[in-house]
Amino acid sequence: MRLREIFTDTDQPLEPPSEFIIKVQDINDNPPQFVEGPYRASVPEMSQVGTSVTRVTATDADDPVYGNSAKLVYSILEGQPYFSIDPNTAIIKIALHGMDREMREEYLVVIQAKDMGGHMGGLSGTTTVTVTLTDVNDNPPKFSKSKQNFVIPEELGIGQPGGKVKANDRDIGENAKSTYNIIDGDEKDVFEITTDAQTQEGILRLKKPLNFETKKSYTLKVEAANIRFDPSSGAPFKDTATVKIAVEDSDEPPVFSKPTFVLQVDENAPINTVIGTVTARDPDVTGSLVRYFIDRHTDLERQFNINVDDGKITLAKPLDRETDMWHNITVTATEIRNHSQISRAIVAIRVLDINDNAPEFATEYEAFLCENGKPGQVIQTVSAVDKDDPIQGHYFEYRLIPEMLNNPNFTIKNNGDNSISVLAKHDTFRRQKQEMYFLPIIVTDNGNPPMSSTNTLTIRVCGCSREGIVQSCNVEAYVLPIGLSMGALIAILACIILLLVIVVLFVTLRRHKNKPLIIKDDEDVRENIIRYDDEGGGEEDTEAFDIATLQNPDGINGYLPRKDIKPDLQFMPRQSGGPNGVDVDEFINVRLHEADNDPTAPPYDSIQIYGYEGRGSIAGSLSSLETASSDSDQNYDYLREWGPRFRRLGELYSVGESDKET
Repeated sequence: MRLREIFTDTDQPLEPPSEFIIKVQDINDNPPQFVEGPYRASVPEMSQVGTSVTRVTATDADDPVYGNSAKLVYSILEGQPYFSIDPNTAIIKIALHGMDREMREEYLVVIQAKDMGGHMGGLSGTTTVTVTLTDVNDNPPKFSKSKQNFVIPEELGIGQPGGKVKANDRDIGENAKSTYNIIDGDEKDVFEITTDAQTQEGILRLKKPLNFETKKSYTLKVEAANIRFDPSSGAPFKDTATVKIAVEDSDEPPVFSKPTFVLQVDENAPINTVIGTVTARDPDVTGSLVRYFIDRHTDLERQFNINVDDGKITLAKPLDRETDMWHNITVTATEIRNHSQISRAIVAIRVLDINDNAPEFATEYEAFLCENGKPGQVIQTVSAVDKDDPIQGHYFEYRLIPEMLNNPNFTIKNNGDNSISVLAKHDTFRRQKQEMYFLPIIVTDNGNPPMSSTNTLTIRVCGCSREGIVQSCNVEAYVLPIGLSMGALIAILACIILLLVIVVLFVTLRRHKNKPLIIKDDEDVRENIIRYDDEGGGEEDTEAFDIATLQNPDGINGYLPRKDIKPDLQFMPRQSGGPNGVDVDEFINVRLHEADNDPTAPPYDSIQIYGYEGRGSIAGSLSSLETASSDSDQNYDYLREWGPRFRRLGELYSVGESDKET
């Protein structure tokens, strides 16, 4: 700070300015403050004494250099004897041993900060610290009852729950999770126990079906153990309980002695032959009687019957192994006392083979023999098949019928593999002499009794090339000119047919071009319009009826038949009335009646339009037919006097007159 003295009269300084430094002395006028408070902290339960919990910090706005105004000392106002605080560092620590979360989980600690070194007259500030004890696995699971009892029905399904057990753990979270095991009493491995992750319950389930008649009760020893284990705790983190299970008797369905029965029967067995027997019993203590039935959905043809009392299966219809070798039917067993208790078993019936089918050729053979063949040449190799299936396999014997034993043309040779070869005896076969030969062969099997059949081999004599390739096998081909093959004949025939088709198309097109076009003169325009409106036969039907007759019925002399179609039925000509006695209404009705009843006259169910106005009209006829005067001599001005309906017609004719004058 600068100061100077000035004369009041002259306004001049008496001496140079001087500088002074003024220092403001701090006093203790600001209390400590916890800027970050209130605080929250956590510490594991059962922590040792002196374990650090957290640290708090307070600030003082006073000068920390001058005096003790900013020197802070910390203390606990609330929270003892559980916690302590270092007066200088403000670190909060555990002060009591064995703090258990399960007893008390949360503590509220009040911390005070006082300046002036904590002496009298100092200012203070407070804050709160909420301390939460976190869980540690210091409690084992514990069953509420050391012995538990369950009753399970014997029809309980595999995998279905039969009961629940639970061991409580005072810990929380992962420390409270347990797993359950059966450690004793389940020698037959009938039960299993699983843990429900949501409820932490042990669920007993069946691994094998129960049977009251075999075992009525079970005693299991179940153990519950924590998943997480702290070895330092030294305590056993598991517990056991005894579970007694009583099996409740239920009404069970009958039980077959075997789930599947395999029976055999010969295919020639007579009706009512006993094929076999199925047996079932009621496993209940009461032991109800059982009745047997065949599920007819598995025996639609009703080939088998069963005795309802003893389960004997008999044959109802003859069997054929070649049709069905196996028959699978379902047999049901029902309690007499309770019809709802039903069991099923599969019965497979095998049909045994007997030799009841004769062997026959494997296919319908047709052999070809070349005219230039050599004696001893193999014509055809023949084999046979048999629908039977003997255990020892098939063996076929071939021979010619007795009448053919001395056949001069062919012989057979056994190939040793159930087949034979047919051989030619000479080389003088000619198509002109005989075109086809039939060779009957008897085939016999080795069954008991043996079965045989006679099969005929057809042999055709053919013309062959030098290499022995068959070219033709009919007599007609033999007499064809030499050098003209069958392929050439087919090509020539195809050319001839194509040429005929072209000629027919050409003639048809020429006929269409020669038909005259329908061209009418200008003088017949109105007549063409009348013909065009006729719906009888289409637009070009100008001969369906006589237009002049309709316009002047006095000129009718007879019946005019239709010319557009050929009628199937002919009607007698209708005689018309006299020229002076014609009634137009009666005439039109007659025409309509004829059109409706004529089945040969199109169109069907169509409207007939006529251009006749009727006799006695004021306007007369609008047609120019049979008009004595020409267009140039006739005056059409009178059309204007007929009213609005004929005004447009009068204008048209007036225009025509003016055009002619022009």
